[in-house]
Amino acid sequence: MATTTNRPVGRMLAQWRQTRRLSQLALATNARVSARHLSFVESGRAAPSRDMIITLADALDVPLRDRNHLLLAGGFAPLYRETSLADPAMTPVREALERVLRHHEPYPGVVMDRHWNVLATNDSATAMFEFLLRGQPDTGAPNVVRLMFTVDGLRPYVRNFDEVGPALIQRVHREAVGGTVDERTDALLAEVLGQPGIPPEWRRPDHTAAIVPVVPVRFARDGVAVSYFSMVTTVGTPQDITAQEIRLECFFPTDDASARHRWV
Repeated sequence: MATTTNRPVGRMLAQWRQTRRLSQLALATNARVSARHLSFVESGRAAPSRDMIITLADALDVPLRDRNHLLLAGGFAPLYRETSLADPAMTPVREALERVLRHHEPYPGVVMDRHWNVLATNDSATAMFEFLLRGQPDTGAPNVVRLMFTVDGLRPYVRNFDEVGPALIQRVHREAVGGTVDERTDALLAEVLGQPGIPPEWRRPDHTAAIVPVVPVRFARDGVAVSYFSMVTTVGTPQDITAQEIRLECFFPTDDASARHRWV
């Protein structure tokens, strides 16, 4: 009689399938594999080959970082590299990001990693943050979500924080790589939602006060008031973990006064 073997890769694939809300039959059909073999893989009765893991990960749209985890769990070497943005191999990506940031002047633009840590800014964004955070303690490498929620960050200068706060939480969930919030992002959300004055209902991922096309952020300090909405760009068809996880956010004015304002 066949016995079930403890194969973590099968459990991990089953978790991703459940995350994607797919039945075994639907996944097997999408991946063009046998539903019976998929059942055996998930239960641990069959060990998937390297190609099978990649095929199922493709069908499940698993992020590159997590594909490496699947391969390791299956006993195979990772396939995808995580290259520093400063590495010569990333020169085309880095130059493209720098070009977009430069051409987006005079409006702010920032580059972030998957955890909303700021990797690069254009001159306007640098000047805007320096102006709004003037006199605030230096907390090291800036994280956009943490800055927006903390009282010693940008929060005191966001005129419509009651709108921006819950909308930002929804963005974190919606724009998570692969549509899933990882442990570090989950810890970041717990940290900011635990800040003073945050309504308990914001802790629900599906909470929203109103459905509107965009929620602009309105900054105001020392007589300077600006209003921006943003657009987020990602790298197309990435084959490197770093490239897949990069987010380029460009801010655009929502009114004439904001369009005329120059940070530098």
